[in-house]
Amino acid sequence: MEILISIIIGVLFTVGTYMLLMRSLLRVVIGTMFLSHGAHLLLLTMAGLQRGGPPLLGFDAEAYADPLPQAMVLTAIVISFGVTSLILVLAYRTYKVHKTDDLNQLRGSKDE
Repeated sequence: MEILISIIIGVLFTVGTYMLLMRSLLRVVIGTMFLSHGAHLLLLTMAGLQRGGPPLLGFDAEAYADPLPQAMVLTAIVISFGVTSLILVLAYRTYKVHKTDDLNQLRGSKDE
């Protein structure tokens, strides 16, 4: 199972990096979303995918699941949601002011 998740993580990082190199500002935002989702899966996979009961006292279970990676990923999801919403607002404001989302035109290159 870890091999499959590792392949998915690699695909997410590859697609995210590719989209960061695009000219459209919206695709850059989507690329950062792919990178953050890949990082979330990476955190969970590094902790080890294990089955077990919830870490509560009173339940008789052979193994317990570690709650720390899940708490870290939950925190990372909330932070990436905030960062993504901030980037979307900045991209929308940039589009409203400059009437384009092409990064080469925003940079003022000679390809215009």
